[in-house]
Parts: sequence; C-alpha cells; structure tokens
Amino acid sequence: MIDLRSDTLTRPTEAMRQAMARAEVGDDVYGEDPTVLALEERVAQLFGHEAALFMPTGSMANVLAVRALVQPGQEVICEASAHIARAELGAHAAYSGITMRTWFHPRGQVDLAMLRQMHAPDLGPFFVRTAAISVECTHNFAGGAVLPIEDLRDLRELATAAGSSVHMDGARIWNAHVATGTPLAEYGAVADVMAVCLSKGLGAPVGSLTLGSADVIAEARVWRKRMGGGMRQVGILAAAGLHALDHHLERLADDHAHARLLAEACGVDPEGVDTNIVVVPRTDAADFVVRAAEAGVRVSMVGPTTVRLVTHLDVTREDAEKAAAALSAL
Repeated sequence: MIDLRSDTLTRPTEAMRQAMARAEVGDDVYGEDPTVLALEERVAQLFGHEAALFMPTGSMANVLAVRALVQPGQEVICEASAHIARAELGAHAAYSGITMRTWFHPRGQVDLAMLRQMHAPDLGPFFVRTAAISVECTHNFAGGAVLPIEDLRDLRELATAAGSSVHMDGARIWNAHVATGTPLAEYGAVADVMAVCLSKGLGAPVGSLTLGSADVIAEARVWRKRMGGGMRQVGILAAAGLHALDHHLERLADDHAHARLLAEACGVDPEGVDTNIVVVPRTDAADFVVRAAEAGVRVSMVGPTTVRLVTHLDVTREDAEKAAAALSAL
C-alpha cells in the first residue's frame, strides 16, 4: 500500500533512530535538556528570531504563537481555508478567547486589497480590533501553495502601518524554502511570531516549534505547561529534529517532483503544484478514495468534492510512479 494521505505518516529512518538513541537529555520543564536547547537555538537562528520553544504539536505551536499577539476579545484575520481556522478544532477560541475573520483566495494567497478593507483599527468600546494577520506558507488546503516573499513583505508593511502584528503558520515553510530558494531568515523577517513543524516533510516523528522574541517565548513556556504540554527528557525527540535538519531538508525537492508526477496522472496541471501537495477535484471524492485504496494507493478526502495527495520521505520514485499509474487508470 502506497500511502499518500499526509506527510505526517513518515517513520523515523534508521539513522534518525540512532541519533535519538544517542541523544543527551535532561528535564526540559526545568529548561535543562541540552538537545532541546540546541534545537531551539538552531531553529531560532535559522529564521532570525530571538528564541524558540519546542512543542509537542503544530496546533499547540500555532495556538501559543497567535495568543502572543491577540488578546481575548480581539481578532486575527486569515485566509478562509487556513489551518488555524479550519483544522485546529476551534482551539484559538476555546483556549485564548479570540475571534477570527477571513478572506478567500483559491490559492490561499495574500489579498492586500481585501486586507485593507477588512482591517479594523481600535475604535474604542464598539468594534473588535484586528490585532494580527495570519498567513500560512505553504498553504495546506490550497495544495501546498507557496506565498511569494514579495507579497509577504508587502503584508508586513501593511500590518506595521496599521498597528497590527503578523503570525505565520510555517508548518511546511521548509518546502517553500526548497521550492523557491528563499532563505529561511527572509521568511522569518516578515513575521512577529511563527510556528514551524518537524514532523511533516522533514520526517521527524513528533515536534514543532514556536518562534518569536525572548519575552514571547518566555510567556509561551508558561502556557505550554498550563496546557499540559510540558515534557521532560524530550531530547530524544529533539534529536530527531536536529537529524532531520541535517539530512532531510534538501531532499524535499524529490517530494515536489513526485507530486508533479502524480498531478499529471490525475489530470491536474503540474505547473500549479508548488510543493508536495496535490489537490484533485472529484465529484465522486468518497468513492474515488475507496477505489484508490483497492488499487493500492491511500489518498484522503478533504472536502465533498476534493481529494488530496501528499508526497513525503517514505514515498520513493518507484512508489510515485506506481501510484501515478494506478490513479491514472481510475
């Protein structure tokens, strides 16, 4: 069975398991796990931020990142199919008491004209104030679409002029970096806070990080513990992230090539596939998922008329070619 449901399905390589087994550990709640500290420092430096905090999940990383910018009763605005709005089970409202408004773009892109119309300044005790604008790069439900760095810089200027902050859901920012060659620090420069994930394309079994100023991360550490996310000898997992950064970053280009192969097989223009996610419109989405599984390929339904395919570390070129042949026949 070739599994294309998600890039979260990857399993640690043997080399990654060895790195995890050798990891030097301590108690991370006390801030004494040397491997975690090394990972946090490295990722913060990669993106040009002061500090980072290791998190068990990407959702928690996003919740604490957004919470750092938006107070209860204030709002964050984001694209309508953004992960924070669609796939985190209302956590931002449930835990942080914030509201959301959204704009729509079929490719999940920044719409500066719409943002200028939507942005709500502080008008006193009458209207909800826009405290932050959130963007997702790459954009999951827009088929792994990359947000051009020029648009993100324009967004940064707009937010600064309007007195708001910028949150970036960078769960798959590594894919954007490899696809475009844009340095990670340039992505980091447009965001006040970020969340980045190690357990998707990079292939670590667990882990994300929240990035921001030292003060933001100090507060996030308190909230991580409050939400039950304080972990102890977690250097075993952080070691997987360090190994992934050393060995699995540049190979993301292979996943992108495999995704374009699958897109073509499914009648989707490969030129519109930026990274490792292929969105296939199907009026018979549920039935297609069943028939694909019968043909040896697992794909996921992400809407009543939408099927998603995701390439990853555990999908070889041979796997991609076999999957393409099976899906093409369907």
